Amino acid sequence: MHIDLHTHSTASDGTDTPTELVRNAAAAGLDVVALTDHDTVRGHAEAIAALPEGLTLVTGAELSCRIDGVGLHMLAYLFDPDEPELARERELVRDDRVPRAQTMVRKLQALGVPVEWEQVARIAGDGSVGRPHIATALVELGVVRTVSDAFTPEWLANGGRAYAEKHELDPVDAIRLVKAAGGVTVFAHPLAVKRGEVVPEASIARFAAAGLDGIEVDHMDHDEPTRARLRGLAKELGLLATGSSDYHGSRKTVRLGEYTTDPEIYGEITRRATGAFPVPGAGGPRPA
Repeated sequence: MHIDLHTHSTASDGTDTPTELVRNAAAAGLDVVALTDHDTVRGHAEAIAALPEGLTLVTGAELSCRIDGVGLHMLAYLFDPDEPELARERELVRDDRVPRAQTMVRKLQALGVPVEWEQVARIAGDGSVGRPHIATALVELGVVRTVSDAFTPEWLANGGRAYAEKHELDPVDAIRLVKAAGGVTVFAHPLAVKRGEVVPEASIARFAAAGLDGIEVDHMDHDEPTRARLRGLAKELGLLATGSSDYHGSRKTVRLGEYTTDPEIYGEITRRATGAFPVPGAGGPRPA
């Protein structure tokens, strides 16, 4: 089985629609794909309706969190999307995305970058606006070469010159909320230092004590020594070790299925979940 547990669509900051995402996942040879848009489940219904035969969808979201001034992302899988407390927190984060992005645009303008809010809004379309949309605007303007190049202290990285904070969950609260909604939590790209400051391993141990299920180990932003370090940490703390592409369509160079999760780990995630269940595809033939 080929299992990719971290992807994004146009419902947040990917460039594939949910329909295109699942079709491209099937064409890439995946057996299981998780749709984990930022702080939203808005793309799930479309993805389910378009699921090709032979592809299973894991519903999820990537929750924006912050602890001790450090931003991080918590992948939440197979939770009940209608659980009111978690739904309310997702809404608070989404509502804060527009004013936060507008603040970053103003900061960029103060730095001499000729970016306009209308340009960022056009790029975001109907998605939940975020830093990748602003990064794409910087690429369009020739300020940086790639979206990844915008996520540096010079520009949009955590604490960077144009960075602005938004409403974010305490990660322990996020773990509690997801668990109460029957879901499973995995700390996304925990040591992606190129994105900015990361939390210390002591914080990951604290998250594990609070009920964290796993950490994302195999990821494009982790080099081989970092992956080895994280595998050791996962074993020490009794956490599941996952792998995934963090696919954003054409916004990043990573391919669907470039990093994957072991089937036994996936099986354990599905066994722990009670809020929702993986959806088998029946929407049409698998792409050739």
